[in-house]
Amino acid sequence: MTEHHLPSPLEVSPEAPDRNLALELVRVTEAGAMASGRWVGRGDKNGADGAAVKAMRALIHTVSMNGVVVIGEGEKDNAPMLYNGERVGDGTGAECDVAVDPVDGTTLTAKGMANAVSVMAVAERGSMFDPSAVFYMDKLATGPEAADFVDITAPVAVNIRRIAKAKRSAVEDVTVVILDRPRHDGLAKEVREAGARIKFISDGDVAGAIMAAREGTGVDLLLGIGGTPEGIIAACALKCMGGTIQAKLWPKDDVERQRALDAGHDLDKVLQIDDLVRGDNVFFVATGITDGELLRGVRYRAETAYTQSLVMRSKSGTIRQIDSEHRLSKLRAYSSVDFERPS
Repeated sequence: MTEHHLPSPLEVSPEAPDRNLALELVRVTEAGAMASGRWVGRGDKNGADGAAVKAMRALIHTVSMNGVVVIGEGEKDNAPMLYNGERVGDGTGAECDVAVDPVDGTTLTAKGMANAVSVMAVAERGSMFDPSAVFYMDKLATGPEAADFVDITAPVAVNIRRIAKAKRSAVEDVTVVILDRPRHDGLAKEVREAGARIKFISDGDVAGAIMAAREGTGVDLLLGIGGTPEGIIAACALKCMGGTIQAKLWPKDDVERQRALDAGHDLDKVLQIDDLVRGDNVFFVATGITDGELLRGVRYRAETAYTQSLVMRSKSGTIRQIDSEHRLSKLRAYSSVDFERPS
């Protein structure tokens, strides 16, 4: 009997599939989104953030992981919950780094504006870049089609032309998302002179970076200076999506510059995606708080809440969009979190 072999691209790896941690993590961001969603439009960004932190902390310790928060709400004295260095998870499984932003876009939530999300990323222990020395970084992010053609050190117009070519479109079709800050006035001028369009966002550049890498959002490129912690979280998502992020540390003053140099950072170095998060077993989850191009926000009906989430894993390259219906009466029976009113 003749033995037949499939062509190598069609062969199935003998490696057994392992547990997808992201499917556990999404329960955490769903909790954060449902809790902070009660604060949408109420003008209290601290209330929204506090509610999300409380809810996520109640759920995160049920996840099967042995995690350490490396990007959280800050130092222990100022952030009693989900602080940097806190141990999270149920203590089982391999050790891992955890990055969490209970509300990416607290002002967006407080004002009822688009694209506020609750996000979380997990990677192998020691794989995430330490963001403590410099709070800001200059970033460039785009999706898989143009990932190999962009260069943060090149002129803005060059990168825009390269993206247009990679996407087989015109420069006039390219949309660049930029945080609306006075420091970006010159950048915005360069983008316009190149012929591209701009989508300004007031906050939430994790969502902005993901939008630049995800089809159907109408965004092709993220540029500009934003938070270093947010850049690392975005790198986790982009690694799962096959996109790229490049960054350069951007000290805001001489004190921070010296702190970065004392920590051994090269301020001229371009940080690639593998510098921001190493390895290829990264998990990322996000749940919408307010409606936006990326995700639908939390919807409440009598006794029911509806959420929409993205669940990603770099090892498999799988991206899931999960629509969930939560019966609040059922949650009330076992959860210590009150999802029915602002707390």
